[in-house]
Amino acid sequence: MLNNNFFSIAAKILSQSGQFALPQENCGIINYLQAVWCARRKSWLVFAAASFLVSVPVFAQAPLVRQLPLFSLLMTIGWVWLGLILLKEEATHLWGDLLLGFSWSWLAGSIYWGWFRWEPLIHLPVEAIGLPFAVVSLWYGWGKVGNWFYLGSLLGTALTDVYFYLTDLIPYWRQLMKVDTTLATPILQSALAQVNTPWGISCSVLLVATLLVIGLWTLGKNQLHWKAFSGAVLSTILVDSLFWLAASIA
Repeated sequence: MLNNNFFSIAAKILSQSGQFALPQENCGIINYLQAVWCARRKSWLVFAAASFLVSVPVFAQAPLVRQLPLFSLLMTIGWVWLGLILLKEEATHLWGDLLLGFSWSWLAGSIYWGWFRWEPLIHLPVEAIGLPFAVVSLWYGWGKVGNWFYLGSLLGTALTDVYFYLTDLIPYWRQLMKVDTTLATPILQSALAQVNTPWGISCSVLLVATLLVIGLWTLGKNQLHWKAFSGAVLSTILVDSLFWLAASIA
C-alpha cells in the first residue's frame, strides 16, 4: 500500500537521479496530491472502523452478554478509559473520539440484552441512553466523529425495530428471548415465514432502500463525522442480513 510519503519520496528519487528535476510549482502539486491522498485514506479508515464497530462486536457481545451481563457492562468503563487515553494524543485523537461514541452503543447493548431482552418495547429507549449526551455534545461542537457514529448506529437500530413492528415479528422476539437456544429453531422458521410474505418482503426492500439512501448520501460528504455516520448506517444492512441468514439456515 502507498504510504504517506510516496509522492515526496518519488520526487526526491527522480530529482537526485539527474534525469528529472521538478520545478517548484510541481512540488506544490505533489504536496497537494499527498494531502488529498492522506485525507481520503483517513476518511475511508473512519468509515471502515465505524462499520467494524457496528457489525463485528454485535456477534462478540451477544454471547458474552447472555452469559456474563455484568462483565459486559463493566467493559464499558474499559472502552471509555481507552477512548480518553487515545483522545489525549493528537495522533490518536480521532480514534479516541470514535471509541467514546462506541462506548454508548456498548453500554446500551449490555443493559438491554443483559437484563431486558425479553421486552422489545423498551429496546429503543434503552439504546437511546446516550442520546441526550450526544445531542448536547454536538451542540457545543465536541466529539463529532464519535457522537455521529452513535447517532448512525441508533438510527439503524430504530429503523430495524420499526421493521419488526411493521412485519409483526415482535411476538417471535419475545419467544426467542424466553426459550433455550436449542429450542429456537421452530420459532426462527415461523418468523422467517412471516418475513417471506409479500408484505414482509416489501418492508424489507423499504428498510434496505432507506438505509442505502441515507448511508450513501452521507458517505458522499467529505467530513469525517459523516463517514462515521455512514459506516454505522450501512453496516446495519450487513448485520440484519447476517441475522436473516442465520434464521434461514437454522
